[in-house]
Amino acid sequence: MPLRRLESLLVILQEAKNYFKEKFNAPPTFAVCTRGKKGRLLGEQEHSDGFVFPMALELVTVIVGRKSDGNVCRLATCAQGVDEPHVITFPVHTPDSPLVPGKPSWANYVKGVIANFPGPIPAFDAVIATSVPLGGGLSSSASLEVATYTFLEQLTGKEQKDLKVKALACQKAEHNFANMPCGIMDQFISVMGKRGNALLLDCRSMEATLVPMTNPDLAVLVTNSNVRHELTGSEYPTRRKQCETAAKTLGKPSLREVTMAELEANKGKLEDVEFCRARHVVGEIQRTTEAAAALEKESYEKFGKLMVESHNSLRDDYEVSCEELDLLVKLALEVDGVYGSRMTGGGFGGCTVTLVKRSSVDNLIKHIQEGYGNKATCVVTSPADGARVLSL
Repeated sequence: MPLRRLESLLVILQEAKNYFKEKFNAPPTFAVCTRGKKGRLLGEQEHSDGFVFPMALELVTVIVGRKSDGNVCRLATCAQGVDEPHVITFPVHTPDSPLVPGKPSWANYVKGVIANFPGPIPAFDAVIATSVPLGGGLSSSASLEVATYTFLEQLTGKEQKDLKVKALACQKAEHNFANMPCGIMDQFISVMGKRGNALLLDCRSMEATLVPMTNPDLAVLVTNSNVRHELTGSEYPTRRKQCETAAKTLGKPSLREVTMAELEANKGKLEDVEFCRARHVVGEIQRTTEAAAALEKESYEKFGKLMVESHNSLRDDYEVSCEELDLLVKLALEVDGVYGSRMTGGGFGGCTVTLVKRSSVDNLIKHIQEGYGNKATCVVTSPADGARVLSL
């Protein structure tokens, strides 16, 4: 099983610069980057006014570019795994001639941010390069959206001081142009991530709190199962509706207002599946706040225990795990030095995240290799900075 060596920011930046010169016969004048998240150390309740607890990965998306003459934007990507073509053109966005979604799908994330950016944007040439795996649950879309917004700030000279506004604009781009009704966590961590910190986000108040995660003996291992089960598309809307129905039946605006004691006392009022979905959400809200407090106190055993409880609840009550993710979590927990492990992202494939002593990482990867085979890819990482401007 390969251990994915994180390509340095300088390598990705140079790749983008080289590709820009190849496609546009000139050097870029602006460069920005942002990180992929990984995201959900705990927390899965954005739709129920709950808490989420992500960290920004050391995986990176870079955009380089420059202003151009005329009224046509040219956009290229050297990212692997995108649908063709790798170079597209589209007209400058104006109120009289607004951008609309189209093909290729990867460009819709960029177009959506342009459409939601305040003020006029000039024509430009730009190249996207990234080490964020597409489709692995590591928020490649949010990373691209936030990088695009940061690039447009440099292009126009109009920096958005309110980071919440920036994150919400990127979320709106995904809703309207990619037709993906995502929560806000991915954009928030891509905008607000800070090296050496996880981020506790209250999805009701939109209050974000940095939680230190600086112990040098600590590591996070992200393991990509490299499987993605085909879904009907109704799984998440159905679960959201079940949670909303449960809250309404209990006379609450959201499950954020429900205690576990209240839920248990009113079990007979709910359908069995509604009760299970609500039990996951109510329990996860409590687990996430407890986990943030545990991390702040460097109580890693407690944090790891909460991670495992979270995975079990996602598997049994929310039913979004799969055989491959369950196996990866099981294998991780068999290794000395592992505090906890859980699935992360949307589920039904994708990645797990494991909190582990740095001295145990090699044994952990070896054990996963022996038990899962060469299908998985591992990334060892620590909390990284979010969006920022780069020097060329």
